[in-house]
Amino acid sequence: MRRLSLVALTLAVVLLPATPAAAHASATGPATTRATATGPAAAHAGAAGPAAVTALRDVRTVGTAWGPDPVTGRLTLTIDDTVPPEQVRALRDTAARAGADLRREPGRLRILIAGGQAVYGGGARCSLGTNVRSGSTYYFLTAGHCTSVASLWYADSGQTTVLGSRTGSSFPTNDYGLVRYTGTISHPSAIYTHPGLLPVSGVGTPYIGQAVCRSGSTTGVRCGTVTGLNQTVNYAEGSVSGLIRTNICAEPGDSGGPLYVAGSGLILGILSGGSGNCTSGGTTYYQPIAEALAAYGVTLFP
Repeated sequence: MRRLSLVALTLAVVLLPATPAAAHASATGPATTRATATGPAAAHAGAAGPAAVTALRDVRTVGTAWGPDPVTGRLTLTIDDTVPPEQVRALRDTAARAGADLRREPGRLRILIAGGQAVYGGGARCSLGTNVRSGSTYYFLTAGHCTSVASLWYADSGQTTVLGSRTGSSFPTNDYGLVRYTGTISHPSAIYTHPGLLPVSGVGTPYIGQAVCRSGSTTGVRCGTVTGLNQTVNYAEGSVSGLIRTNICAEPGDSGGPLYVAGSGLILGILSGGSGNCTSGGTTYYQPIAEALAAYGVTLFP
């Protein structure tokens, strides 16, 4: 059952100390890619005006995020503790020109590379997001910043039990990747709940105030609510748009794990990153699962 649950659920990448090259790849990943105007972030234009959205879309300062505030209906530009004072002043001016609110978020916005139930590749440890299929071929989805680290993935840290090989990876701009199973380990459609398995029932649609949980290998199951949609985050590795924001904490190793509805087994997204920790609290951002399924032409299964 231990091996079974390894591939039943969620994926994030923690870099193992023995492989500094892999750590460098994760920490300094692909160059920043400009978000397109036709993605989910473009939906802000209707509420805040295209000029305001364009002004914030041009922000590429590491440690910032932006999106609509569900309470006020206004765009909000968020800065973390790493943004230096001179850039804070410039961002305050940008927010004012865009008619957006400026808000500080404690900690540092980062991808959270480690995860739900561990999988291993290229000297990194990640977490499987959810199992999917296309016809009779089976795969698992996880964060793209995980699959960018390695092409082959294993169920053990010694990298002797093969899970499969990467067939798709998108990061930054998006944050999802696909691995095709080639090994013999069972891969049920379920979420690991530390302990136990929750069967996956389908894809859910997130909404503001929705009660949700996430599963990760570092901090287990943590729950909270959806606090934002269509969010853009500027990581050091690049920008990712169209994300779900929650008030759930996470730590390195939780990345790639699933965001889900505990009472129904509906999956909403895959953990991309966040700020803070599970001692003082934090904020986390998720790649919507429906977008990843559509990108690769795969589906969930009973």
